[in-house]
Amino acid sequence: MNIKSKVTLNNGVEMPWFGLGVFLSKDGNEVENAVKVALQNGYRHIDTAAIYKNERGVGNAIRESGIPRDEIFVTSKVWNTEQGYKTTLEAFDESLEKLQTNYLDLYLIHWPKGRRSVETWKALEELYQKGRVRAIGISNFLVHHLDEFLPECKITPAVNQYEFHPELLQPELLEYCRKRGIQPEAWSPIMKGRVNDIPLMQALAAKYGKNPVQIVLRWDIQKGVVTIPKSVSPERIISNAVIFDFELSADDMAKIDKLDKNARIGGHPDFITF
Repeated sequence: MNIKSKVTLNNGVEMPWFGLGVFLSKDGNEVENAVKVALQNGYRHIDTAAIYKNERGVGNAIRESGIPRDEIFVTSKVWNTEQGYKTTLEAFDESLEKLQTNYLDLYLIHWPKGRRSVETWKALEELYQKGRVRAIGISNFLVHHLDEFLPECKITPAVNQYEFHPELLQPELLEYCRKRGIQPEAWSPIMKGRVNDIPLMQALAAKYGKNPVQIVLRWDIQKGVVTIPKSVSPERIISNAVIFDFELSADDMAKIDKLDKNARIGGHPDFITF
């Protein structure tokens, strides 16, 4: 396994296990430099969203990288205020224009919004059937959201991107997705850097000759969860990817699992008001 290794989604599309998230990366030089450094160091998966307001910078960096577009897996997401059938189609077109591409590899519903998300999904299914996006999925959907949502879907979501880290495992959601062929993907995998302060992570880092962030990112991959840590620091972008030259033991994996506190870094999907 290496930085370009891929998981096959439920529709046959291959998605890199590891990528760069660009949440809160400022449009312009900051996000462009981050994406360029990532691509220069083997990353082939970039995750953005309309609400991040940096799609144009991501597009610039991809275009200027010299790497063929079909070698880079690009994800974006429709924001809550744009959900709905017609508005989603318009939002998708706007994302493509900013990203300077004629297709996306993955397009996600950013947060569950009840019946509006059902109408949004109809738009995603149409975009998928027309070949404008290679895979479609969801983000931040919990089990009860999926129970209501999936019966309305003609196409099963390929991915569910949600908050996942040692203090928020949500094992029932992980198992639910696996059973239905929905690939789990982690956001906030390093807990905004807080993993560095966890004694177990410090101890495992010393044991394996790594740092705590590398330990948790390796744990993600071994859990079968696609992971997209965010950074704008060239040193950290490079360091984060050095996780394919070691393997955590089953005992150490289990120790990390026991850190679960059902504690969130971000908002709870049931109480999102925006």
